[in-house]
Amino acid sequence: MDAIQKHLLEEVADLHAVPTGAYNIRANGKSVERNTTSTIDIVSKEDGTGIDIIIKPGTKRQSVHIPVVLSQAGLTEVVYNDFYIGEDADVTIIAGCGIHNGGAESSRHDGIHRFFIGKNAKVKYVEKHYGSGDGTGKRIMNPQTIVEMEEDSYMEMDTVQIKGVDSTKRETRAVLGDGAKLVVMERLMTHGSQTATSEFAVDLNGDGARANVTSRSVAKEESTQLFISKINGNAKCSGHTECDAIIMDHAKISAVPEITANHPDAELIHEAAIGKIAGEQIIKLMTLGLAEQEAEEQIVNGFLK
Repeated sequence: MDAIQKHLLEEVADLHAVPTGAYNIRANGKSVERNTTSTIDIVSKEDGTGIDIIIKPGTKRQSVHIPVVLSQAGLTEVVYNDFYIGEDADVTIIAGCGIHNGGAESSRHDGIHRFFIGKNAKVKYVEKHYGSGDGTGKRIMNPQTIVEMEEDSYMEMDTVQIKGVDSTKRETRAVLGDGAKLVVMERLMTHGSQTATSEFAVDLNGDGARANVTSRSVAKEESTQLFISKINGNAKCSGHTECDAIIMDHAKISAVPEITANHPDAELIHEAAIGKIAGEQIIKLMTLGLAEQEAEEQIVNGFLK
């Protein structure tokens, strides 16, 4: 891998060397490095569209890295990855996509990830998107995450996009069985003329199912954002969705939270707040010696942590 690709790997997966455990690294449309273990297998799909990640029942405290990097301008790809998480497993999955575009043609990656999470299994899923390069071609990423959760399973999703992505449509759909719990934290920043749409749809189908979907975002300059979150309570369950956004300059943000109770014991809450940085916050930091722009950056960085 060249220096640009290695830098992208550091940004999206915090990889400075070959990771331990199971991994599959994809660069410019091809799998370039792979390792499997006795408990985690990675198999290429027969039609070449992606990979299957099979995690055996009872696997504990293991990790899987599956980053994607693109450094070739004009490249467009659609990748399908399926995760089969066995019963009572406990695993961390580090994904992410980095695009470096130094040319005039747009580069685009559409990643479709499907999770089939077995009973009592626990998954932490970390996904970071990053763009770089001084070319005029756009950097486009459209991730789609589809989750099916069996009884008493748990999934935590931590998704981040804070730099360099010109256009993104982020879609997450989840179906939860009895006692399953889903926790989502999205952190997003746009600037320039960038556009971002985040759409969540969660069906709480099982008794005791729970979901907490949170989005924190910052929109700067001329960028636009749209946040859509739908939670359907179809059993005795609880759900919460929240959008908290900072708007700056001439940006535009829309938040559309929606909750639907189809069962008398469904307990659902939605919240949405959009506003600018409070002037007193900036003044307080300026009294400590920071310039106004530095104060804004400190506030934004803290908000997105």
